[in-house]
Amino acid sequence: MRTIPLFLVCAALIHGSAPAGGQTPPASQHGTVSQTIHTTVVTVHYDRPVARGRQLFGDDGIVLNDALWTPGANRATILVLSGPARVAGHDVPAGKYGVWTIPSAGDWTFILSRTWDTHHSIYPGPPDDVVRTTIRPERGPHMETLAFYFPLVGGYDATLHLHWGDLILPIPIAVEH
Repeated sequence: MRTIPLFLVCAALIHGSAPAGGQTPPASQHGTVSQTIHTTVVTVHYDRPVARGRQLFGDDGIVLNDALWTPGANRATILVLSGPARVAGHDVPAGKYGVWTIPSAGDWTFILSRTWDTHHSIYPGPPDDVVRTTIRPERGPHMETLAFYFPLVGGYDATLHLHWGDLILPIPIAVEH
C-alpha cells in the first residue's frame, strides 16, 4: 500500500478550503483614487488597513509618533502626477513618488520620495526626498478603513485628504494656470 506524505495532505486540505478563485482576500484591500486638476491627473495607489477597534495613532497606537509611516499597508503608498504640480507648497515634476509621513502629537512631516516601488517598512532615506514639509492634521468623523479622497477641487487646485480614524491630513495640490 502506498502512503501519501503528510505535507501533501495538509496542502490539499488548505487548498481545498480556499474561497472560489483560490486566494484568500488580503486584510488590507488595494485602493486607488484619481482626480484631474486642470490637465494634470493625480492618482494615489495604496492598500487600505482597517482600524478594527485598535488605537491608531500615538505612543500606544499601531502608528507611533515620531516614527516613519507610509500611510497604507503591504507596499509603500504611491502618488502619481501626470504633469508637474505644487504639492504641499513644493514644486514636483510629473512622475511616481512614494508617500511617507512622520506622525506626531502636533504637525506631521509629509514626505514624497523618488523611490516609489518599495515595501511599506523600507524608507529609502532623505537623499531621495522630493518633498519634506510639515502639515497640521485635522479631526473629522471616524473612518474605519484608511482612505485618500479629494473633498475640495477647484480649477487649478485641490486638497487630498489622508483620513483614518478621526485623523485627516489635508495635502494641498496645485497646478499651473
